[in-house]
Amino acid sequence: MDADETLLRLIGGIYDCVLDPESWNAVLPRIGTFVGGSGGGLFAHHPSRRSASIYYQFGTDPNYRQLYLEKYMTLDPMFGTYFVLDIGDVFSSSTIMPHAEFMQSRFYKEWVRPQGWYDNIGVYLDRSSEGQTALVVFRNEREGEADEPARDRLRLLVPHLRRAVLIGNLLDFKTAEAATFADALDGLSAGTLFVDANGRITHANAAAQAMLAAGDVLRGAHGRLVAADPETNQALRDILLAAERGDGAIGVKGVAVPLAARDGERYVAHVLPLSSGARRSAGLGYAATAALFVQKAALATHSPPEAIARTYRLTPMELRVLLAIVEVGGGPQVAETLGIGEGTVKTHLKRLYEKTGARRQADLVKLFAGYASPLAG
Repeated sequence: MDADETLLRLIGGIYDCVLDPESWNAVLPRIGTFVGGSGGGLFAHHPSRRSASIYYQFGTDPNYRQLYLEKYMTLDPMFGTYFVLDIGDVFSSSTIMPHAEFMQSRFYKEWVRPQGWYDNIGVYLDRSSEGQTALVVFRNEREGEADEPARDRLRLLVPHLRRAVLIGNLLDFKTAEAATFADALDGLSAGTLFVDANGRITHANAAAQAMLAAGDVLRGAHGRLVAADPETNQALRDILLAAERGDGAIGVKGVAVPLAARDGERYVAHVLPLSSGARRSAGLGYAATAALFVQKAALATHSPPEAIARTYRLTPMELRVLLAIVEVGGGPQVAETLGIGEGTVKTHLKRLYEKTGARRQADLVKLFAGYASPLAG
């Protein structure tokens, strides 16, 4: 099997996870092999609760997974990177901090090295009020430090992974428990339509029927799906044609199609190709090449840490040191909390002063308090 065929089969497997989430257990090891890693998983960080959830994993030790959740999560250099990195950015621990510095951290010495891991490759796939969903692939000592070609391989999968996770979050049901797939879709709050490559509507759930009847966001014209804005309508038609050509073609068309109602309300449409893989039977049943999931777009809000990081262009480690200064106090306590050397803390503090204009740690605390205040502009 050549490289292109391997990639297409892997992309198809990712999309099949939308209708059968347990398939992630089989697909994740294939992602690891493709990217270059021997363990990893899909997980989420929940900053407000200072906790994490591990949804699916491969090649990892259950005892160390539990230790991560109980003790080592906040020592992980990845913890807090979601305030700085954009969704879809591919990164590694060795791009967050120098690898030599990483190897001196408590997290590496006590959690990473005992398992034989050396570096990782990760990406945040979704951000919501509940937290940030991410995929991470661990590399062992033989596989070595992550390089750009390995990160490029994950970048090929990112739009497909994001689309699968976003649609999977909408499908909060078990299709096996429904009398038919259509019955299951009717229970969704998101408007769901089955369409062919030409935009002909072959099935619409109750929410989509109400949406089409109102005609504010989408409408049916002679049985075909139409968006009010010509540019948006063309984008929709392009992605539906891409879905007919196969799973790989849809990846380059963007993760979602933005839509606008006549009153200015923003919506977003996610497209799941149905022309191949285990999804093909659902598509054939409705003479469709794609399923379209439409919902109101979430408002973009920035937490105080995210706003500060963006304003002052802080690196993930600089932000972690700032947050630790706010929470625990001086340099020695920060070093202990983050599991890094006091010299490393001093280096990041110096950069924080340079970027923010602060002169002492108390100024950094005041800076954070200003962003955290509900009266702050």
